[in-house]
Amino acid sequence: MQRLATAAVLSILAIASVLYLPSVWFFVLAVVVIAWASSEFVRMAKVWAPGAPVEILVAVAPLAAVILSGFLPIDRSEAGVDVELFGAALLASVGVGTVVLFARTPLTESFAAFGALAFGIPYFALPVASLYRLHVIDPWLVILLLAIVALGDSAAFYVGSRFGRRKLAATISPNKTWEGAAASFAMAMVVTVGWSLWHLGEIDLRLLVVGALTALAAQVGDLVESMIKRGAGIKDSGNLLPGHGGMLDRVDALLFAAPVFLIAFWIIDPR
Repeated sequence: MQRLATAAVLSILAIASVLYLPSVWFFVLAVVVIAWASSEFVRMAKVWAPGAPVEILVAVAPLAAVILSGFLPIDRSEAGVDVELFGAALLASVGVGTVVLFARTPLTESFAAFGALAFGIPYFALPVASLYRLHVIDPWLVILLLAIVALGDSAAFYVGSRFGRRKLAATISPNKTWEGAAASFAMAMVVTVGWSLWHLGEIDLRLLVVGALTALAAQVGDLVESMIKRGAGIKDSGNLLPGHGGMLDRVDALLFAAPVFLIAFWIIDPR
């Protein structure tokens, strides 16, 4: 019951934010959420690199998100490259290397620090930039993305807990089952079909491909966060949300799903 109540409140707040906030303020809200999630990630990263400056991730990831979102007033007419992507990659390579070096990170922790920061920056920046760009295109695309992730997660939880028999990844997440994963994917397809009929007036097969890829990415994202937690020896990333754990526990699937949704949508372009 606690899990359902928390999910209901979060869903109402998310829908209201998507539909009623201007894109810039929606971006700010997304940054706040992701910054909180990244702080929980930092706490886990400290298990492997307690003396490394991984805390900078909380500030650097939003900066990378700003770059990727295209907010910087750059003249691209003669650049010949995607300046946003190049700048974010530079931040994740040269920037990370420089910070780890000058922070006098213990040598035995340097590689772990490189890994945590180099993975953590795109891990948190890409979803924010993706959500913002989707919101600019059409806020209802964000609604579809959130519905695929949230309803798929709920379907996996309830079907898996009741009918699950075959473990999906026993060493990473013992409670996840193939039956739950199948239910999550099926729910994502139902959601995408319903959204397509309501928003487009027809079932667009290209949009179903977007929905399918997003559903798969969401499940992988969930498992990746479970792997990080298992390696750090903790059950939940935090205790912020009753019945759901921490903020990272709540958005883990979205961190992979949002960029995949955006890229698939750009490539397939079902509009």
